[in-house]
Amino acid sequence: MDQSNKTANGNGQLINLQGMYQDYFLDYASYVILERAVPHIDDGLKPVQRRILHAMKETDDGRYNKVANVIGLTMQYHPHGDAAIGDALVNMGQKELSIDTQGNWGDIATGAGAAAARYIEGRLTKFALEVMFNPQTTEWQMSYDGRKREPVTLPAKFPLLLASGTDGIAVGLSTKIMPHNFIELIKASIDILKGKKVQIFPDFQTGAMVDVSDYNGGKRGGKIKVRALIEKLDKDLLAVKELPYSVTTESLIESIIKANDKGKIKIKKVVDLTSRDVEVQIELIPGTSPDVTIDALYAFTDCEISISPNACVIHEDRPRFMTVEEILEHNTLRTRDLLQTELEIKLGELLEKWHMASLEKIFIENRIYHQIEECESWEEVLTTIDRELRKYVVTPADNPTPNDQRLRLMRDITQDDISKLTEIRIKRISKYNTFKADEHIAALEEEMKQVRYDLEHITDFTIAYFKRLLEKYGKGRERRTKITSFEYIQATEVVANNAKLFVNYTEGFIGFGLKKDESNVFVSECSDIDDVIVFRADGRFMVKRIADKVFVGKDIIHATVWKKNDERTTYNLVYSDGVNGRTFAKRFNVTAITRDKEYVLTSEAKGSKLLYFTHNPNGEAEVVNIQLTQASTAKKKMLDYDFKEIAIKGRSSQGNLITKYPVRKVSLKEAGRSTIGALKVYIDDVSGRLNNDGRGRLLGEFDTGELMFILYKDGTYEMTELDMTRRFNLLELYHLGKYDPETVISAVHYDGNKGLTMVKRFRLETTKLKERFSYLTDHKDSRLLFATIEANPQVRYSMKLKNKKMQGELNLADFIDVKGWKALGNKLSDQKLSEVELIPSAEKPAEKPVEVAPDKLQAGDSIEFDVDGQTKLF
Repeated sequence: MDQSNKTANGNGQLINLQGMYQDYFLDYASYVILERAVPHIDDGLKPVQRRILHAMKETDDGRYNKVANVIGLTMQYHPHGDAAIGDALVNMGQKELSIDTQGNWGDIATGAGAAAARYIEGRLTKFALEVMFNPQTTEWQMSYDGRKREPVTLPAKFPLLLASGTDGIAVGLSTKIMPHNFIELIKASIDILKGKKVQIFPDFQTGAMVDVSDYNGGKRGGKIKVRALIEKLDKDLLAVKELPYSVTTESLIESIIKANDKGKIKIKKVVDLTSRDVEVQIELIPGTSPDVTIDALYAFTDCEISISPNACVIHEDRPRFMTVEEILEHNTLRTRDLLQTELEIKLGELLEKWHMASLEKIFIENRIYHQIEECESWEEVLTTIDRELRKYVVTPADNPTPNDQRLRLMRDITQDDISKLTEIRIKRISKYNTFKADEHIAALEEEMKQVRYDLEHITDFTIAYFKRLLEKYGKGRERRTKITSFEYIQATEVVANNAKLFVNYTEGFIGFGLKKDESNVFVSECSDIDDVIVFRADGRFMVKRIADKVFVGKDIIHATVWKKNDERTTYNLVYSDGVNGRTFAKRFNVTAITRDKEYVLTSEAKGSKLLYFTHNPNGEAEVVNIQLTQASTAKKKMLDYDFKEIAIKGRSSQGNLITKYPVRKVSLKEAGRSTIGALKVYIDDVSGRLNNDGRGRLLGEFDTGELMFILYKDGTYEMTELDMTRRFNLLELYHLGKYDPETVISAVHYDGNKGLTMVKRFRLETTKLKERFSYLTDHKDSRLLFATIEANPQVRYSMKLKNKKMQGELNLADFIDVKGWKALGNKLSDQKLSEVELIPSAEKPAEKPVEVAPDKLQAGDSIEFDVDGQTKLF
């Protein structure tokens, strides 16, 4: 016998352990899955949550109970200690759905814990009392110690699990279900009952923004991204106003400080000003771009988190992975089944009331109670009453004929019915009112008719039920989390430049640890995760990860930060072949490489020489002058060569032949423009980020040196070089696009100095870049009311005067000529207009109307233009 699976008990006997571990482990795993970690699909509750709600219902009297008492009551049903119950109870209370809280229950935003259980109180919400409990439709079981009765599941008539969300870790599996919007769940349930397909998405108490493009119905394999709401308070101050799900202000600040310490972002300080509303202020180092910092916060801190949902529930006594739509459909149909059961119970109760009311009426009106005066035994009393009643009623068992005029009962008369009749007191018999009895029976019949109708139309009844829930409890539960799509942020594009790249061109060293001196030259700001591309005079190049100090080879001619997949940066070079002395020109990109590997750009032959090299960020092609040696036999010793004649090919290509004669010198003759076409720049209307991937709205095609023009709603404008990493808040802009020197800005503004509404039109005259220029007066009350760059703008304006509204239309181009940008303009009104808006081209009249300025009108007047162009006042 194999003794490896045997062990001795206390009596020295051998016990077989074969399979014991497997059985025990499966028992334990099943217990954790079914009794602790995973919610049941029917009521959406874990056992501890269900026991808490049941204990609160058992003692519910409308008043608050100390949480410590609730924990104690729940321990009668729950086999675990008070800590587990208390944590679950606080978690449920913070979700503000089933428990009405009083006192300090903690803060999900800051992560602050609740006060001690003896200090805080709670009770069931009216919503929970209405949708979670009904002892008549509840399936019961004995508690763990056999002393109490507890529900197997609560008869929930609402998708509580999807509204509150949950997560849990069991043995071998886990569950993570996102919370969804209360109103949207009810509307989706109604759509399911109408036979429509539905789709639901998460909604969090903390608000923020969520990208659900990969949600996958909350099933395994799906993913959502949640971002904090970050606002720019000014150029050096950001504020986080809403947090991602499960992130607290404490954990957020910790992640920001950690990213700053690693140099991923540049901040001066971070302050938590959270009170009722979340506000974490981030002060930037002066000169730091707030747009790039926002992207960096999303890339390197908990301002953006990724969540992988995993909707697992207990269904038919086993764990099952489902989509949230499948869970909602199950809950909706279960709600319908529960409502049907409740109606059937109610119908049965009404039938019993009608049955007894009818028997009572016959018993009293026909004085059957007199017939039992001479009876000598209880059996005789029962027999006499039964005999007399049947003279006036007929039961289904009697098989009555259609002409039988007796009252038709719904069921047979039982001994209990007769016993209840004998218990009627003489006082009640003497005051019996036949008219009221008939009214009562008629009301019962009408109510039964309605219940039967509802049962026949149970789906419509369920829809009406959900609508009542929505009307009664939906107020204040609107969606808090904005559903949007997030642009992927490349970490290398937004990481803060926490280092300075230096190059020793002679000795061949690069790195951010080199000291600035005569031999080490500063190249650019960089980050510690950047790659650096290095070209040498021997015609070779390599890409290396930046470090403190790295040797890359002597005689460096060019070094800079390298961006992977950069198809616009183009390198132009001229080299001579060491075999035959011929000179070639080539153009190429470096989009992908093997890091630390040397690549040869000239010929592999000995004696090959690099003669000319340029680095062109936008594919520019210059003209160079080629000087041949004096000893060459060529008649013409000097010639020009234009790089735009060469196609951009791979870095290993030979290039195009320039001359077969030896070359003495190659020099730049004329700077060139891009040959790869202007860069098409788009803006994503959701994120406000620029891109060249075709996402969003086209802003224009930008060629080398062309500028971007930004017209702000605060009365300023800006011209700047194209910066693809910049983010814009489109709500703050009137216009964003390519700068055109012929652009005319038409503006309607209120001048605080004069107290007048003015119109001005001007061209851009300032040339300083990256600086916002205000074209309004510096008075504190001066405001921009409207601005546009349309060539012939027509606006609709309105103003209030003596509680009456005046309206009109005006062609700004006809109202004033183009003047200087500092000019005040022409007066439009003595009052500040309340609204100015551009009239779309489709609404503009075919013929030019006659304009009337609002300062010429009287109170109560409005302007309307006839089709013949004449002005009519009314």
